Amino acid sequence: MLAALRRLNLLKDPGPGSGGEGPPHLLRLCAEGALEGGLSVALDVRPDELFGALAAAAGGPARRLKVLDVRDRPEPRMVVSRGPGAAPETWEVPDVRALVERLNALAAEDGGPQARLVAVLGEWEDALQLWCLPRSAVRALLRERGFQPENLAELRGLATS
Repeated sequence: MLAALRRLNLLKDPGPGSGGEGPPHLLRLCAEGALEGGLSVALDVRPDELFGALAAAAGGPARRLKVLDVRDRPEPRMVVSRGPGAAPETWEVPDVRALVERLNALAAEDGGPQARLVAVLGEWEDALQLWCLPRSAVRALLRERGFQPENLAELRGLATS
């Protein structure tokens, strides 16, 4: 796995978590800040609190998004604009994983070369580990045994579209 990460230029610094294989390996690397595009998010962070940082890391059309309103009741949702002249959209986002799903759908629909897909690596040390990757890197990582994000099925579909 480390060889693939180096070949794809996805490592900032292998760091002390580089030993071992499988999901904890990537989780540890992400938590240590060693993965290009990796984000370590506290488990109690709300989607609207993460929105700006995650949209910036996802790039492409996500960078143009603007949150117009946030509502907690009756269900957590955000009103989002895709830009000037675009009709506002209401996104139901009860948690960070739902926000990732929405941003991945946007990248698939309106992606372009700058859009990145977001892999949910899982929880590690009281934080959710997210990894924003170019579509080409996702395609390459899908062939690696150690790449097993929680949203693997979603990424498989998005990487080939």
